[in-house]
Amino acid sequence: MRCLFVHNHYLERGGEDESVKAEIQMLRDQGHDVEVHIDTNERIAQIGKLSAGVQSIWSNPTYKAINQRLQSSTFDIVHIQNFFPLVSPAAHYAAKSNGVPVVQSLRNYRLICPNGLLHRNRQVCEQCVDKFIPLPGIQHKCYRNSYLASAVAATTLVTHRVLRTWQRQVDAFITPCEFTRQKFIQAGFPANKLFVKPNFVSFDPGFSELGGDHFLFVGRLAPEKGLEILVEAWSRLDQRLKLKIVGSGPLEEWIRSKACQHKHIEYLGFQPHAITQGLISQAKALIFPSTWYETFGRVVIEAFASGTPVIASDIGGIPEMVRHERNGLLFAPKDSEDLIDKVLCLDASPDNNQKMRRNARDDFERYYTAESNYRILMDIYQKAIASCQTPPIATLEARFGI
Repeated sequence: MRCLFVHNHYLERGGEDESVKAEIQMLRDQGHDVEVHIDTNERIAQIGKLSAGVQSIWSNPTYKAINQRLQSSTFDIVHIQNFFPLVSPAAHYAAKSNGVPVVQSLRNYRLICPNGLLHRNRQVCEQCVDKFIPLPGIQHKCYRNSYLASAVAATTLVTHRVLRTWQRQVDAFITPCEFTRQKFIQAGFPANKLFVKPNFVSFDPGFSELGGDHFLFVGRLAPEKGLEILVEAWSRLDQRLKLKIVGSGPLEEWIRSKACQHKHIEYLGFQPHAITQGLISQAKALIFPSTWYETFGRVVIEAFASGTPVIASDIGGIPEMVRHERNGLLFAPKDSEDLIDKVLCLDASPDNNQKMRRNARDDFERYYTAESNYRILMDIYQKAIASCQTPPIATLEARFGI
């Protein structure tokens, strides 16, 4: 199979980029020919924010580049990962105008929420989910805390709702969990085109039967990740319980100051993947305290790969991964008291901890390896190919001279 992967990198590399990289390598390892069309937000500094805003709605350079690529060679699938902001939905139209099936990964809520998170002012927010015009997203400056930026993001949503882009230009959508799939169905996306495929870990760090003496947070240091709840809980825990924090982001200086105040909190900053995985393997448990509707937690399955249990907030797609008292513990979102209880519970029961470690590793081997993921992805590709209809003669290129 020949596949064209389309992806727009953010400025800060995260789990989404790692997942895209892993999927490309997985397909190549299975003998498929994968080419890539990559854009990056580093280019915004060159073209300016105004031009980037216009391109987020429709990018002529993207359309021409992908159209030329598809006309010069035969592809079986165009798999679009992230298209926001610079790639734009022009990629979908270029693929369909050439009769190539389109698969769109949905790793966030960008197509139904201007900021992509369904989260505002440290609260879950669904005000725009059922609105054709997402005015609340503009009123609350949901994207980059800017009326103008939020208006541009909302305009992208409305434009492609009017054009029925997601109904007509996509043959299959991939969500990382059932919770996210249901949110898109609620927003009016076609249920028969929405398929669940979790992320996976392409490497195997090996089972670490004995965890260390520390708890660990790994992730972007942002409000929606629940860091305030985590620090509040740890400030009230006994100092023998050590917490290590790995990552970078907008709350970095705040985390540094809290680590200075509480000696049993250690901030390690951003760390290379190998070092981070070592910290995960040696942890008594990974803490995953998100307050938004997580679509997936890549670091959770990295913990499972080592047999490290996870203490996580009971929200979004997390409970589909972290099963209470099997491979970890769930606590009520934003409830520091409940988080404290779960930490003390795990710490006080070495036998249960060992049982959860073995279960976590079992779940990794069953659900989150490249082998199991490959079978799911191939099935989705085949469904997309089967549902792909011959494009109309009057393509956008012919109608509008694009």
